[in-house]
Amino acid sequence: MIRSLYTASTGMNAQDTNVSVIANNLANVNTVGFKRSRPEFQDLLYQNLRLVGTLSPNGQQVPTGAQLGLGTKTAAIQKIFLQGDFSQTQNPLDIAIQGKGFFQIAQPDGTIGYSRAGSFKINSTGLIVTAAGLPMEPAITIPQDSLTISIDETGNISVLQPGSVAPA
Repeated sequence: MIRSLYTASTGMNAQDTNVSVIANNLANVNTVGFKRSRPEFQDLLYQNLRLVGTLSPNGQQVPTGAQLGLGTKTAAIQKIFLQGDFSQTQNPLDIAIQGKGFFQIAQPDGTIGYSRAGSFKINSTGLIVTAAGLPMEPAITIPQDSLTISIDETGNISVLQPGSVAPA
């Protein structure tokens, strides 16, 4: 009886994880750069009640064994790296990556972080930064007097400055 309750409780825990992952995916459906997740489950140990090839009470060899599963557990929560939908914005620094790849972001401790969120801003010194103020790596500085900013399909950044006819 206790074994069956334990097995049922592992199933409930696994289903709780599954529902939590689905709820997190739904809650972040409009988050820029969010990658949905998928839980993966695996069996727990099996208890052998009867081994293959044992003798039955009447002396016959049993061709199949009997195993009793002891439940399930969450093995991993995997990120799904699929291309998201593009949406047109009026911010010239909203950048999308088509295909594989990440933006490199300089973290406060000096390490490099990676993000698919392409909603960038310009800080007070002209650096292109994330919404949290973390600069892109390598750092890109936009001149303060720039009139327009454009980014082409290959990622080249051009700015139009006062007195110029064409972006540079």
